Amino acid sequence: MPAAARVNMADVARHAGVSLATASRALSARPHVAPATRARVLAAAERLAYVISPEASRLAGGRTDRIAVVVPHLSRWFFGALLEGLEAVLREAGLDVLLYHAGNFFQRLPARRKVDAVVVVGMPVAEPERARLELMGVHVVAAGGQVESYPYVSIDDTAAGRQAVDHLLFLKHRRIGMIATVEPGLPGWPARPGRTEAYHRAIAEAGLPDDPGLVVTVPWGGINGADAMDRLLSLREPPTAVYAHSDEVALGAMRTLRRAGLRIPEDVSVVGIDDHPLADLADLTTVAQPVYDQGSLAGRMVLSLLAGDPPGAGITVPTRLVIRGSTAPPGR
Repeated sequence: MPAAARVNMADVARHAGVSLATASRALSARPHVAPATRARVLAAAERLAYVISPEASRLAGGRTDRIAVVVPHLSRWFFGALLEGLEAVLREAGLDVLLYHAGNFFQRLPARRKVDAVVVVGMPVAEPERARLELMGVHVVAAGGQVESYPYVSIDDTAAGRQAVDHLLFLKHRRIGMIATVEPGLPGWPARPGRTEAYHRAIAEAGLPDDPGLVVTVPWGGINGADAMDRLLSLREPPTAVYAHSDEVALGAMRTLRRAGLRIPEDVSVVGIDDHPLADLADLTTVAQPVYDQGSLAGRMVLSLLAGDPPGAGITVPTRLVIRGSTAPPGR
């Protein structure tokens, strides 16, 4: 058996009884290799103690086997959970993940290609950024948000919002407040995003007055949710139920209610969106979205595009209402 230092891919191909090109595709985890052939090549490589050189493989195939993942926030639960699902799929396929903060990525975006694809997570892509991405000449996938310019994996935010507000309406609440959230650093979202649109549609269809005083818009975050609840409680007629754009915001609202001596849900019901890990501990009714699964699906979408498959339509994953102890009929 040749010494490991002297073994090359041609030796592996000869021992496996395949062409050099087939051995290269099998060892690089590329598509269009029969499973039995791939197994034979891998077995030959193991017998010969052959280790493929990642850089040589990349140079030979014109690929980097690297995927850039761009996120607007590094510390939030949503982005970590989605990234975990995405990275698991790409790692299994032998691809490396390079994580970038959005600001640094777009400011230093290289004109020449250094990755095979870019996954944009939970953020809009403005026209200047879109133009710069085109310079790279690589596939772009959006995960955790509907970006119509690219193949995407996302929930339907309007449908999720309707599940939350319709639940409160079903419980016979007629004075429902909304704590809406904005991202000051991400101005590319629509003026009325899906979670806001859902509230206004549901209120209108229920025949209720659309009182602007019942809507408070704050930057994302639990503390801001607490402050928004303060403002809603200062109304002459406070709401009997509150719909928050996210669970973190809802948890902040619940803190304010408890500090004000109000009971949840007897005095005020609260519902959020996301099913954050803390939502169950706080007994918060919420609309759950499968965050990890969105990452996994985005990873498979990347692999499909790299294999040469045509980009399909966006994937919308379903959400579900999870009823816990923070909602009940008014005045219970």
